[in-house]
Amino acid sequence: MTHASPRPRRPLTLRDVSEASGVSEMTVSRVLRNTGDVSGATRARVLAVAKALGYVPNKIAGSLASQRVNLVAVIIPSLSNMVFPEVLNGINAGLEGTGLQPVVGVSRYDPAHEEKVLYEMLSWRPSGIIIAGLEHSQAARAMLRAADVSVVEIMDVDGEPVDSVVGISHRRAGAEMAQAIARAGYRRIGFLGTTMPMDHRARKRFEGFTGALARAGLEVADQEFYSGGSGLLKGREMTRAILRRSPDLDFLYYSNDMIAAGGLLHCVDAGLDVPGRIGLAGFNGIELLDGLPLALATTDACRREIGEKAAAIIARAAEAGPAARPERIALAPRLSVGQTLLRGALGGGQDSPVGV
Repeated sequence: MTHASPRPRRPLTLRDVSEASGVSEMTVSRVLRNTGDVSGATRARVLAVAKALGYVPNKIAGSLASQRVNLVAVIIPSLSNMVFPEVLNGINAGLEGTGLQPVVGVSRYDPAHEEKVLYEMLSWRPSGIIIAGLEHSQAARAMLRAADVSVVEIMDVDGEPVDSVVGISHRRAGAEMAQAIARAGYRRIGFLGTTMPMDHRARKRFEGFTGALARAGLEVADQEFYSGGSGLLKGREMTRAILRRSPDLDFLYYSNDMIAAGGLLHCVDAGLDVPGRIGLAGFNGIELLDGLPLALATTDACRREIGEKAAAIIARAAEAGPAARPERIALAPRLSVGQTLLRGALGGGQDSPVGV
């Protein structure tokens, strides 16, 4: 855990927007409430300035306007993705007994929608913000920087946070899996995963993975990508497609456990020897998949622990107030070889010493 100097936490006011846009506070108020007679040019200028500053109007009325509610805004990309419920369980456990309650918004892996969700949540003046990822739109980053409460970005430490951050290095996770695959003697490697423009964590794992393969004198021989939700059927279909195209592949690395599980079921149905003929690995360490014919090689992304530690930062910051210092907590991804990575090791399932 590392600490940095606290960022200034003075809430932005109508006066800040007024001074920056060159109009009166009353005019700013009319624009932001969408009332009164204001010219189109003035309205556009005020809205642009407010967005650039990260100003969010306060929806708490009257005598409560200077106070905060005991809610923690939590913004995640998806509720259907099996990764995030475990994170939410950790957040809920970490806030237990603090008087703070999490309220969840879903960004749908869409920066513009994340911006809207963040704006609405900040307008109710929560006591803290927990948000997935380090990549946000310029307007969202401005709002996070302007928020006068603790902000914790979670899941990923490969980048520069606005305030505090808790997660794993996805580049490290990808690199460590590549090293394990190379040590096991596999040479014709395929990658199967999501299209990655908006899934930044998957992109970073892929970068770490291909970089470590290159250092071992290897490369990804074929790739298969998908969009939309992941699932067993999608994993089956992708695995069938890539093996038809490149039947000489001897290892398949999947960007998550769900499609990896589908890939394993396809290989079992096709009579392929796993891991002798072909090895498989996923990512996330999802316990629900423990009943598969073979234990998947995977990387535990420390989901619950991330949620607990993020909640603890919010709780400490709520006590400390403006004096709270940003925290950086980088957890170690835990690689498990399972029964689908090491040839001749079907009694496995142990964690690798790498990354522990």
